[in-house]
Amino acid sequence: MRRNDWTAWLKNEFAQPYFQPLAQFVHEEYEHYAVYPPKVQVFSAFENTPYADIRVVILGQDPYHQRGQAHGMCFSVNPGVPIPPSLLNMYKELQSDLGCYIPDNGYLMPWAQQGVFLLNTVLTVRDSAPNSHKGKGWEIFTDHAIERINAKDTPVVFLLWGRNARSKAAMIDRSRHLVLEAPHPSPLSAHYGFFGCRHFSQANAFLASRGLKPVDWQIRSLNQ
Repeated sequence: MRRNDWTAWLKNEFAQPYFQPLAQFVHEEYEHYAVYPPKVQVFSAFENTPYADIRVVILGQDPYHQRGQAHGMCFSVNPGVPIPPSLLNMYKELQSDLGCYIPDNGYLMPWAQQGVFLLNTVLTVRDSAPNSHKGKGWEIFTDHAIERINAKDTPVVFLLWGRNARSKAAMIDRSRHLVLEAPHPSPLSAHYGFFGCRHFSQANAFLASRGLKPVDWQIRSLNQ
């Protein structure tokens, strides 16, 4: 893992009693099943967005559960993988909200590198079995990460979409941070309030009002 300011926190968390049975469970799952993301990418969100840089948190549920999609950052897929429906709806909202064009890929690394922390509440999943690693301990780990981000001195925007993510709202100090809630961007729920939420422009307006650099939300097409 590339060293950054998450390293000491991660080392401490890995030593906590709850993490040992979680690590054993995950190890056995990788031994006996196809599990995503690849083992070396489980902590990609932490590797690619240093704690000090975090300006926005997008909270997902668990990784994409089809081969080749998940690479350790919520909603993001590897280059060359078709854009999943939820992410496509996020792009549609960006187009409506900020005039962004819809790119030809779902690789969100440019967001991560600008301080957008792309965290799933559960970091692994068995092939074709959504929520298969739910309730095994990942939620404790990611709750602790959210608590640490909540403790930041600098303001952070939390984008909480869907019931699972919105359940974390009570953990966040709204006197210092901005919490924006909406239905999940999946095709099943996007029309019930995700479309038209204008969370991306609201996030940038909040950051600018606090003297912080707004996020460039435009993901560039790779084949232009």
